[in-house]
Amino acid sequence: MTDSDATLDPLLDPAAMRKQYRAAGLDEKDLATQPMDHFAGWFEDAARAALHGTLYEPNAMVVSTADATGRPSSRTVLMKQFDSEGFVFYTNYDSRKGRDLAQNPHVSLLFPWHPIARQVIVTGTARRTSREETTAYFRTRPHGSRLGAWASAQSTVIASRTDLDTAYADLEARYPEGEEVPVPPHWGGFRITPEIIEFWQGRENRLHDRLRYVSRGDGTWTVERLSP
Repeated sequence: MTDSDATLDPLLDPAAMRKQYRAAGLDEKDLATQPMDHFAGWFEDAARAALHGTLYEPNAMVVSTADATGRPSSRTVLMKQFDSEGFVFYTNYDSRKGRDLAQNPHVSLLFPWHPIARQVIVTGTARRTSREETTAYFRTRPHGSRLGAWASAQSTVIASRTDLDTAYADLEARYPEGEEVPVPPHWGGFRITPEIIEFWQGRENRLHDRLRYVSRGDGTWTVERLSP
């Protein structure tokens, strides 16, 4: 802290911000054999917390990518599916994350479930979903979201908000409510196949439980405990 910061309000001082986690621990014997099965249980807990208003958007995850030179970037997206093959989200393939993953498929996901003192961290590789799978999901989106996928050239510089609103209004006139909106050719899903999945449970005195599954490459997993 510099001299100019000496009178910083304690409520605004990051160094003074502390929370003592009092959640139950995470033990190896509590883990499912398959990490996606364990994730399903934790996701249900997060969804229930959201239902009771203590957690916002349990399917929100931070997606971290790196371009061909290794320069990283992160952003929050919404997971739309998970199963034994991994985690799926949808985006504009011409966006920064889309371009990154086209050059470098290695990716990290983070589910930040802070209100219940849990995190899930995934390391894996990305591949595009099929057009059939993309189309099936696209048709479940609200009409306005389907138009938005066309209106936004995601991650590109635009002159003003007016330009975006104008593009959307033009599409709204072309495809009024009830009209079928085609799937943009530049839009689709990524499926992240996990290689490592870490389950983090907050504990007292910063002695958190960190258990991670590491793929052996044959459908089986090694479980490791990490020091907090």
